[in-house]
Amino acid sequence: MDDYTLLDLFWTMLWFFLWVMWLFLLFKVITDIFRSHDLGGWGKAGWLILTLLLPYIGVLVYVIVRGKSMSKRDIKEAQERDAAFKAYVREAAGTADAGGEAARKGSHVDDLTKLAELRDRGAITEEEYQRAKTKLLV
Repeated sequence: MDDYTLLDLFWTMLWFFLWVMWLFLLFKVITDIFRSHDLGGWGKAGWLILTLLLPYIGVLVYVIVRGKSMSKRDIKEAQERDAAFKAYVREAAGTADAGGEAARKGSHVDDLTKLAELRDRGAITEEEYQRAKTKLLV
């Protein structure tokens, strides 16, 4: 153990870090191969065989050849997730454009807000506020 210097430790850590980064890139490339809609079945099989049989060369060639389309797919997927999340938030908050349950929830929230403002200003008593709140929620 005495012959393992600090510089050797540094090199070991560097090579381990590069190996882990390469594994992340390999998994990213394999994931991209399967989610790519512009590749047919044989194209996906060819890229997968290349990345698994010649991993370093296969991954580097894939990133060089299909890197731009890979980033476009990432951006498109992120935008779709963002739009789905925003739609979910609008629906959950009750501000959806469609009527129905979401609109009723929104009106209850608005009514409760108005009641709380009236109570805070002293226009209604706490007892009146509780009765009106119970009537709204039932």
